[in-house]
Amino acid sequence: MKKELINIIKNQFVNTFHKEPILIFSPGRINIIGEHTDYNEGFVFPAAIDLGVAVAIQKSNNKQSRVFAYDKDEHLTYDSQKPIKPIENGGWKNYVLGVFIELQDKNINISSFDLIFGGNIPGGAGLSSSAAIENGIIYAVNHLYNLHLSKKEMILISQKAEQNSVGVNCGIMDQYASMFGEEQCALLLDCSTVVSKKIHISLSGYELLLINSNVKHNLAEDSYNDRRRSCEKIASALNVKSLRYATKKSLQEIESIVSPENYEKAIYVIEENERVINAEKAIENNDFYALGMLLYESHEGLKNLYKVSCDELDFLVDATKNNPDVLGARMIGGGFGGCTLNLIKTGKVEEFLVEVSEKFKNKFGKPCTPISVKISQGTSVVN
Repeated sequence: MKKELINIIKNQFVNTFHKEPILIFSPGRINIIGEHTDYNEGFVFPAAIDLGVAVAIQKSNNKQSRVFAYDKDEHLTYDSQKPIKPIENGGWKNYVLGVFIELQDKNINISSFDLIFGGNIPGGAGLSSSAAIENGIIYAVNHLYNLHLSKKEMILISQKAEQNSVGVNCGIMDQYASMFGEEQCALLLDCSTVVSKKIHISLSGYELLLINSNVKHNLAEDSYNDRRRSCEKIASALNVKSLRYATKKSLQEIESIVSPENYEKAIYVIEENERVINAEKAIENNDFYALGMLLYESHEGLKNLYKVSCDELDFLVDATKNNPDVLGARMIGGGFGGCTLNLIKTGKVEEFLVEVSEKFKNKFGKPCTPISVKISQGTSVVN
C-alpha cells in the first residue's frame, strides 16, 4: 500500500512537471496510550505507522511555487519570495503554507519549487494525517535545499504551522512520532524534555487492531483548544508550569476554587500520565492483561472526565468487554470520532470484526471500518 502510494505520486509528478522528483514518505501514527497529555508536558506512547503521506518535490525555474494535493485534486500557487499568510478557511492549504510561514519567520527563504503530495490515511480517523503532511513538507524542503535543520527543529516548525496557521493549539506528540518513529518500536515520549525511549513492541499472541467509527472530527473546532485552556487554568491555579507537575493531593487543595469540569479534566491528565508509565512496564513484562485494563481505564477517563468521546466510540469499546479474545480497547486521537485501538488475540480478528460490524451497523445505520497498520519508520527519503 505504501509503495503503491509513492508510485502514484511519483508518476503524477513526472507526468505533470516532466522531471524526476525527490520522494519523501511521512507516516501517520497510532498512540498506544497517553491522550491529551502531550500539551500538558506529560507522557505519551505513540508509534509511526505504514499509512501516511507521500511527497514529491523538485526545484522550479518559475517565479511561482506550485503545490498539488492529489487526493483533493486541488492546486495552490504562490510566490515564495513574498511574505506568506494563511488563507481564511484554507483547509489543507494552510498546512502547507504554515510550514513556509514558519520558515520565513526564521529568515529562511527558498526559491520556487513544484510539489505534489497525497496520502492513504483515512480522513478524520485520528491517525495524524495533518502531522504527516507538515512533516513531509518540511522534510522535503530541508532535503531539497540543504537547510541542515535537525529532526527536532523540523517537528517544531510543523507544530507551529498547525498552531499558528491552522488554529489547533496542539502538543508535540503527532509530529514527533511521525518524524522519529522506528519499525517495531513505540516511543515512550516525555513531552516536557522532548526525549523518548524506544520500546520494542512484541505482543506475542496478540495484535493491535484499529476500527474506524467513520465519524469525522475537526480538531480546529473550539472543543480541542478549550480543553487545553482548561488545563492551563488549573496549572495556573496550582502555580505550576503544566499539569505534568500536578498531583492529586495538590489538586484537592484547590478543588473549591475551580469548576468541577476543569477539576475532572485535571484528574484525567494526572491519571493518564500514570497509565502511560504503567503501560510501558506491562509491555516490557509481557503482561498484556494489565495493558488491556489500562486501555479500558484510559477510555473511561476520556469518556467521563475529559469528555472527548462519542456514542460510536463508546459503542465500539463496550462491544469488546464481553469478548474473551479482546483484552482492552480505547478511543485514540483527539476525540469526537475517529478510531478505537483494540488489543486482540491473533487469529480472532475476522471473527470479532464480523460480530462488531453487524452490531455497529444495526445501531447506527452505517458501517465501521477496520484499519490494518504496521509500526513503521518515521519520515524519510524514499530511495
